[in-house]
Amino acid sequence: MKDAKGDVFYIGKAKNLRNRIRSYESGSDTRAFVFLLDKILDDIEVILTHSDKEAIILENDLIKKYRPRYNIKLVDDKNFLCLRLDTTHDFPRLEVRRQFGKDKALYFGPYHSATALRQTLRIVNRHFQLRTCSDQVLNNRSRPCLQYQIKRCPAPCVFKLPPGEYQRNVKNVTSFLGGRADTLIANLTQRMGTHSDALEYEQAARLRDQIQAIRQSLERQAVASPDFVDRDVIGLYREGPAVEIHIMRTRAGRLIGAKRYSFSELETPTADILSEFVFRYYSAAQTPPTEILLPTEILFGTSLGALLSEKENRVIRVVAPQRGAKKKLVALADKNAKQAFIDKRREEGEAKTTLERLQQRLRLRAAPIHIECYDISHFQSSHIVASSVAFINGVPDKTLYRHYKIQSTTIQDDFKSMYEVISRRTRRGLEEGNLPNLMVIDGGKGQLGSARAALEDHGVDWVELISLAKSRILKNAQNSEIQRSNERVFVHGVKDPIVLKANSSELFLLMRARDEAHRFAIEFQRKKLRKANTRSQLEDIPGIGPKRRRQLLSKFGSIKRLQSIPFEELRSVVGPKVAQAIIEYFETAPNHKKGL
Repeated sequence: MKDAKGDVFYIGKAKNLRNRIRSYESGSDTRAFVFLLDKILDDIEVILTHSDKEAIILENDLIKKYRPRYNIKLVDDKNFLCLRLDTTHDFPRLEVRRQFGKDKALYFGPYHSATALRQTLRIVNRHFQLRTCSDQVLNNRSRPCLQYQIKRCPAPCVFKLPPGEYQRNVKNVTSFLGGRADTLIANLTQRMGTHSDALEYEQAARLRDQIQAIRQSLERQAVASPDFVDRDVIGLYREGPAVEIHIMRTRAGRLIGAKRYSFSELETPTADILSEFVFRYYSAAQTPPTEILLPTEILFGTSLGALLSEKENRVIRVVAPQRGAKKKLVALADKNAKQAFIDKRREEGEAKTTLERLQQRLRLRAAPIHIECYDISHFQSSHIVASSVAFINGVPDKTLYRHYKIQSTTIQDDFKSMYEVISRRTRRGLEEGNLPNLMVIDGGKGQLGSARAALEDHGVDWVELISLAKSRILKNAQNSEIQRSNERVFVHGVKDPIVLKANSSELFLLMRARDEAHRFAIEFQRKKLRKANTRSQLEDIPGIGPKRRRQLLSKFGSIKRLQSIPFEELRSVVGPKVAQAIIEYFETAPNHKKGL
């Protein structure tokens, strides 16, 4: 289950999906999140499996991958320990993390327990010789530590290492943690033989110990399946020109997820469609799997496999199995593609009906195929921003989402702000020819009037315009709350607001668009506030931005120590101009700024 942002908030399994949904509606399922589904649920993605056992394994793996908020009983911090390796650093080290980060580093895991992770980390530290100290210690040591003395670190903090030696250790660690043990063992065995032939027995013995440790580690691992192959299984289903493609992604023998792609108005043969899709998809893929299974033979399939093999420097097979277990996998992928196609058709039919009802209820000239909703947001009457979100055929199209920084006013003025946003959107829409059928304004008659004025000033009279006002609290004579009023829709030219039926699909569509615009605006505003509140003192110095600030703090440890660094040493890091600016800044800075 996904929310409006596309984030997974619950993962479950069911033998009969219809019965499971009925249990949510009937109230027999008393879990807390069930009563919130009408507010947070935006989409349900379904993956079919062969058996209950496969469903259990897939559910467990997906929970570990996405960490959904409402799978509380299945989520434990110990399950999400992982190892981080920043390969962009000159001398990377392994770090224990509680979660996967959105950076360029490599992450390995998650590990089922801290014991399993520590055991893996112990093997790496003992046999692969990566540093264990922090960047600050690395940059400020003057003599090797105990790890160097016991031959567990080459001491890059002090000694100049032979070119490529440390990077080779990093590559070996990546292969070991990434599950490519066969390749790693073969390389280490070859190097061990080379050292032995050269009578370098100490180096050969060290490599021998590495090989034994890797093999013992593999023997201790429990596996879910004897098939360790990284594989993509592609399924396809079509009805006339409409085509659905489903990719089941299997890594290390376990199904980890799926991707779906929909196409329309394709009259070319199925084999040609599949051939073009596979070529484009895997030509752009960064890490294609070892094996790609297809539902039918494609043109140049062998050539594509050879091309990917050359790119990745390993054997990659592109095949269409004719029998056996792999043929059954493709049949399952086809079944998933058909199910996704049926779900999409049903959603499209419901969306079409909703748009027709909305047109009829609001007396619009045409069904609102392209809807855009606008919202103004501010923080303590300042930091004013706006957002627009787009719905095509009743479905959000995030490629058309936009942020706006309000320029016409610096104080809270929703009317002036709305006029500016609609004016800017209309000018761009006239230039690009992509104005929506219906504009939805978050607010009442005042905001609606400002938006209408902006459209009229640009000579646009064919765009439908409405505003959606939130429900109000109704109170009695004793000032006690009785109930909440209905959501009201104001239409330009109509005196009284239109009240849509509560819980109707057309009202839900408008509320969903408004809530999505509000979320998008708040997200943008918070991002701006975080950026303003986390500005560093170093960024006040000309020539220093976030990147150089991180570089200086990583090199020298703190601003206090930076103040005592001589000009020549600073120049070697940031150049003479910036080095001089740093020295002049701290010489003239007030005392209360120094040492921050």
